[in-house]
Amino acid sequence: MADIVAGFAIPEQDVELIEELQAGSDRAFAFLVATYQRPIYNFVFRLLEDPADAPDVTQEVFLKVFRNIGEFRAECSLKTWIYRIAVNEASNLRRWFSRHRRNETSLDEREQGCPALADVLADTQETQYERVLRHERMRAVETALSQVKESFRVTVVLRDIEGLSYEEIAEVMQVSLGTVKSRILRGREALKHRLLALRPQAAPLRAMAPCVLQAVEE
Repeated sequence: MADIVAGFAIPEQDVELIEELQAGSDRAFAFLVATYQRPIYNFVFRLLEDPADAPDVTQEVFLKVFRNIGEFRAECSLKTWIYRIAVNEASNLRRWFSRHRRNETSLDEREQGCPALADVLADTQETQYERVLRHERMRAVETALSQVKESFRVTVVLRDIEGLSYEEIAEVMQVSLGTVKSRILRGREALKHRLLALRPQAAPLRAMAPCVLQAVEE
């Protein structure tokens, strides 16, 4: 476990923020939400079987943060602590649905209350053709990623999409650096094979994160 916290140090700005949060500062809570709400939403969006659940899971993550901030002892950074809660909440929901699978069906996916990832990241300067092409790319990546083993998928998303360092991922997942690196390599390889299986609809993959793209094309 020693390498999990190797080189760990709480950023100075985090120290002040944590103190204000633990003192019940509304300003600090507003700043926390403004800083992390969108990244956490995007993160859990990619982990859940039904992206329509992302708003509820995101809300639950911040409720957990608010309820438990008084017990936070800075054994990891505030950022990785929040991501750890997000991983746990997404995992809890998946386990719940594995036991209580929903029976509802929808004629329109958009009625489920959450836009597709490509819609969330849409660039209004794109041409219609470019927008359709990017939607197809993102749909293929989302489909392939959802089929990757959970522990591999989480680490790949944290590294290649969220941009966390190996050390931060180790803190989030509470595993060693060696395990993080192994899971990322195996996750990228699994994603590569899934995308190759979808090759006709995944042909141009330039919209992917650079590290994922490199893994697919090697």
